[in-house]
Amino acid sequence: QVHLVESGGGLVQPGGSLRLSCAASGIIFSANVVGWYRQAPGKQRELVASITSGGITNYADSVKGRFTISRDSIKNTMYLQMNSLKPEDTAVYYCKVAVGTILSYWGRGTQVTVSS
Repeated sequence: QVHLVESGGGLVQPGGSLRLSCAASGIIFSANVVGWYRQAPGKQRELVASITSGGITNYADSVKGRFTISRDSIKNTMYLQMNSLKPEDTAVYYCKVAVGTILSYWGRGTQVTVSS
């Protein structure tokens, strides 16, 4: 059984930083495409960043230069380092693992609130 558990969210002031973590069990992160998504109130869920099994990363234009996705193969954990946070980054952040093109697993999400 696959479990993804996000952590690291919270309240931060504009310009601040947070690091999100996603710990996985039942699946190997490094063998699949993994990514972070977010959903703000009243908006659709959107891709924030992803990383392939080969280590190729992709970022939404809105977070390029501010966010960094990474993974630790030994800990089977994925991270999202978020710097220079803005109020518009406020959302629930989810981690996702895609197995091929059909099967996906999601975590339950962690709330990130950027506010002064």
